[in-house]
Amino acid sequence: AEAVRLAAGRKKAAKKLAARVTEAMQTLAMAGGVFEIGLNPLEEGGAYGLENVEFMVSAHQGIAPRPLSKVASGGELSRISLALQTASSEVAAVPTLIFDEVDAGIGGRVAEIVGRMLRALGTRHQVMCVTHLPQVAAAGDQQWQVSKSTVGGKVSNRVTILDDAARVEEIARMLGGVKITETTRKHAAEMLGIKT
Repeated sequence: AEAVRLAAGRKKAAKKLAARVTEAMQTLAMAGGVFEIGLNPLEEGGAYGLENVEFMVSAHQGIAPRPLSKVASGGELSRISLALQTASSEVAAVPTLIFDEVDAGIGGRVAEIVGRMLRALGTRHQVMCVTHLPQVAAAGDQQWQVSKSTVGGKVSNRVTILDDAARVEEIARMLGGVKITETTRKHAAEMLGIKT
């Protein structure tokens, strides 16, 4: 009886969640993509109910959804994870969300949208994101710089918490590369909402 109730709840929730994730995918460089949740019946049921739950995805229009684990690239997986977390953020009990490669294969407008989505998630959860894009980094409340160095044949990592001035420099470096100009610094400060 409990398994039957669970199956009915899953069927209802799967439809809503799939629609919300599909909607979020449209703004995350996966226009035309579709997210579906397969509820595959088990002959005799199991410890988790009467069916196996499988996430299915098509990242591009015209391609039939297939199992997420078989078709999504690292960047797509991270963006679909972001879409899932955003869609379920009101009910999720996870205190900390960590995203890596959420910016793989995107830039410009989509990167800014990803930054906004991460910032919105940050109002309900602690969000940590490894990024190489200034649009994503600028959306954070705090920014850390991670660097590697080799001293005496040993590799060490260093994490530096950036203050406002250092954030402007780091965002400018992300924007401009090797040569950082005053124009690049002004653009970085504007992205961060810092008056110079």
